[in-house]
Amino acid sequence: MLQNCNIVKLHKKSAMTCNIAVLVSGRGSNLQSIIDNIESGYIRNASINVVVSDVHDAYALERARDRAIDAIFINPSEHGSKKDYEKYLIGILEEYSIDLILLAGYMRLLGNSFIRRYKNRIMNIHPSLLPSFKGLDAQKQALEYGVKVSGCTVHFVDEGMDSGPIILQQSVRVLENDTVESLSERILEQEHVIYPEAVKLFVEGKLKVQGRIVLTRNYERPVK
Repeated sequence: MLQNCNIVKLHKKSAMTCNIAVLVSGRGSNLQSIIDNIESGYIRNASINVVVSDVHDAYALERARDRAIDAIFINPSEHGSKKDYEKYLIGILEEYSIDLILLAGYMRLLGNSFIRRYKNRIMNIHPSLLPSFKGLDAQKQALEYGVKVSGCTVHFVDEGMDSGPIILQQSVRVLENDTVESLSERILEQEHVIYPEAVKLFVEGKLKVQGRIVLTRNYERPVK
């Protein structure tokens, strides 16, 4: 990663492998989508080296083990503070020489020092068209506000709440008879499309962060 003034150009891995860590807390459907896209060869020169959860029985850990990916549970209660917890997590990430960190339903807020350490190397997916409806229950927020279009956003993580530079977005029409569950399901389908796409762009060195704008070099979104 090269930094010049306020322009950050993300490193291009070429034929080298981009080592990925995925942080999870739940079922891990977005993790599965990324695994599938790597296994199919759509995302090349990338490997999920480790999946880390703060919940011992998260189904995402089983998804990882099914694919012979190292799956690690870190018990928050065994670490005296958030700082100690993240210090331990950093040790794991360094052990696996991680280039990119993906949040896939990870429910712990990352500390500022952790985020700065991995600046523009942490991605998150959020079930709304940011900057609208940040935080928890984004689909419920969208329905209560009465929007006609919602969707999902892949963004780099910064020190704010769902406020980092936006990489990709996909819109989803809100239907008059939608419930939180039905809207969430349709949004999730699109999450499974754009999250792997954002990872692919990173691995291929096609992303550049300029201020809070993410530029995508020579990119045309595929029709799926």
